[in-house]
Amino acid sequence: MMTDSKKLLPDTLVMLPKGEMITGRAVLNSPAKLVWGTVGNFAGFATFISGLVYTEMIGTGVRSVRKKIFNDGNIVLEQLNSHNNEKMLMTWSLLYTTFNIGNLWASMRVLPITGNSCEVIWDIIADPWEGGDAAVPEFTNFLKGFLAMAMSNLETMYNK
Repeated sequence: MMTDSKKLLPDTLVMLPKGEMITGRAVLNSPAKLVWGTVGNFAGFATFISGLVYTEMIGTGVRSVRKKIFNDGNIVLEQLNSHNNEKMLMTWSLLYTTFNIGNLWASMRVLPITGNSCEVIWDIIADPWEGGDAAVPEFTNFLKGFLAMAMSNLETMYNK
């Protein structure tokens, strides 16, 4: 029996993005562990992301997948790559989305400043799915606006 298996090579659409890292930051007047309880909850981003209606989870912990449903009908599927409560750090990657986002890697971390204050840092590296280099400026502005919204919402929640 003849086989073409020697011609096949493994492939995947989930790859590390090539774009620039975009960072959102917020200094909050709350203990780091309390804030980590919000931003470190992979299933709980609807708490501080405007337009995110709900999240469905498949599995728990590292390798779990979240499906985020937005009020405009857009969908995002992401997989949790790492989660460390002691370091207050987690990372995830994009699996699928209806937004114009190709590959995406993100991290969320909380750094204590004092016993009653901390800094949240959300890093995203992503590429547009369509449009090539011409789409990068608009795409970068989209990411910056998204992170600014999330950080502003956190400041409203914790800096009353």
